[in-house]
Amino acid sequence: MKQEEDFESNLTGDKEKQEEAKQRWFRRIKKGILTSTSEKKETPEGLWTKCPECNYISTSADLRENLYVCHKCNHHHRIGSLEYYDIIFDNADYEELFDNIRSKDFLGFTDLKPYGKRLEDIWEKTDLTDSMRVAVGDVGGRTIVIACMDFEFIGGSLGSVMGEKFSRAVDFCIEHKYPYMVISKSGGARMMESAFSLMQLAKTSGKLSHLTDAGIPFISMLTDPTFGGISASFGMLGDLNIAEPGALIGFAGPRVIKETIKKDLPPGFQRSEFLLEHGFLDFIVDRKELKQKIAKLIVLFQG
Repeated sequence: MKQEEDFESNLTGDKEKQEEAKQRWFRRIKKGILTSTSEKKETPEGLWTKCPECNYISTSADLRENLYVCHKCNHHHRIGSLEYYDIIFDNADYEELFDNIRSKDFLGFTDLKPYGKRLEDIWEKTDLTDSMRVAVGDVGGRTIVIACMDFEFIGGSLGSVMGEKFSRAVDFCIEHKYPYMVISKSGGARMMESAFSLMQLAKTSGKLSHLTDAGIPFISMLTDPTFGGISASFGMLGDLNIAEPGALIGFAGPRVIKETIKKDLPPGFQRSEFLLEHGFLDFIVDRKELKQKIAKLIVLFQG
């Protein structure tokens, strides 16, 4: 009988009875909630982070405290140069070098948008001047120069400015007798600079021979991802080649290789553990042990 009455009230458009029924239902489920819809607040973005490997959700603060390493599966989240500097340098104290160099659109290159406009947009949105930062500071009380790439700047691509910063960092190390470390994170050479970009492979590789002649150690650290012209040049030329766990490292991507050779790739192909097993890396270092490892390496090299 009650169902028939409700049905009839809906047909007759008896809004007062409907509203009263809704209010009774709301009070019965939740009491004391008086917030209007217009006053409800959205959850701020960036408070939570989901692990791309295991989907574990943690607060951004907890993830940052754990050095951006997943609490559940130990997946190493991608981070930028500033985060690496804060982790590695003593008291997060360092001096940035050569930050006044900026890229130029020598070729008037245009893809989806002009290269010059792309650069201006990135400079406006970030504090990056190019895809590599160079800084000098102490690790374990000993001075080291660390060049670190930022994937946020056109995929950490290798361009003329990165090559110039790399070269100037080498000269700085030779002048002051400081060890040199590069943290790679890149998709490869920057297509917008064409041959200017490709020439950096030879330029950076040649510069490393100056370090060798001066007896100064070079540590190459490969992170996720390191591809293309980086792995084809200075990325694999370290006195020590090290990597983070699970980092994807190679020249061409797995899909391209699979389509080329027409065969299935082995499990873990191009991951740092696979490269270590096949002799391309000296060791893999967890981010939480990175600072201690680097400090120890400096002592052993300077002996």
